[in-house]
Amino acid sequence: MKTTIKTKIKTKFNSKSYNLLSFGSNTKLKKKENGKVKEYRIAGLSLMPADKVKGVNLCAMAILAGCKAPCLESAGRGSFQTVIDARTRKTELYRDNKAGFMAMLRGDIYAFIEDCKRFSVIPAIRLNVISDINFMSLIREFPEVQFYDYTKTLSRYKKDIPANYHLTFSYSGANRKYKDLFKPIWKTNYNIAVVFKGKTLPATYKGRKVINGDISDHRFLDPMGVVVGLIAKGKAKKDLSGFAIDLQTV
Repeated sequence: MKTTIKTKIKTKFNSKSYNLLSFGSNTKLKKKENGKVKEYRIAGLSLMPADKVKGVNLCAMAILAGCKAPCLESAGRGSFQTVIDARTRKTELYRDNKAGFMAMLRGDIYAFIEDCKRFSVIPAIRLNVISDINFMSLIREFPEVQFYDYTKTLSRYKKDIPANYHLTFSYSGANRKYKDLFKPIWKTNYNIAVVFKGKTLPATYKGRKVINGDISDHRFLDPMGVVVGLIAKGKAKKDLSGFAIDLQTV
C-alpha cells in the first residue's frame, strides 16, 4: 500500500458552509490500493476535552487514564486563544443545546459529502479531534463517509463498531487501574496509540511494531495490529505521570 499526503489544496471547497467541521493542514490525500487510487478529503470536529468547559466532560476516561493534565489540546494551534475560543463556543453549544448541535453537525456532514462528490473525492471525518464522544449512531447514518477517531473508552472494543468507523485505542501508563483495564486491548488487532517522551520512537513496543503517527493523522490508512507512536507535544513534554512513556525509565 502506498500513501501520498498532499498539503496543498488544488481545489477550493466551500468551507464557509461548515459551522462545526473544519480543515487542518493535511486535508487531501491519495491512497493506492490494488492498482487503484482512492483520494480522500479530511474534515474534523474540535471540541474542548475533559472538563475544560464548565458543566460538560467530553473525555469520560481522562482522570482514570491520567491524561487530563498533559492533554494534547495544547499542541500545535491549540494554544492560540482564537482556537481555544472557537472550540469553547462549539462545546458550549453541545452542552446547552445538544439537539441543535447534532442538527448542525448533520448539516455540515451533508454539505461536506456534496462538496466531496463535486470534486470526486471520498469524505473522511474525525469527529473527536480532542474529545471522546460516542458518535456511533450518527456514524451509521452516513455509510459513505470514512470516520476515524482515537479513543480511551476501552469498552468500545466489545461494541459492534460500524464498518465505516476506524478506531485507534489510546494507551496511558499513568494509572495502574487503567493499565489493567487496557490489557485485553493488547490481545486484539486494534491499533494502539502511545505517546513517547523524547525525540525518537522505538522500533517496537510491547511486542508490536511501532509506526510513526506524526507523519500523518489519517489513522484509517494504517496497517492493523501496530502501535501508533506519537512524540510528546505541548504539556505532555513535561509529563511525569506516565501518560507519556519515557523509555529510559521503563
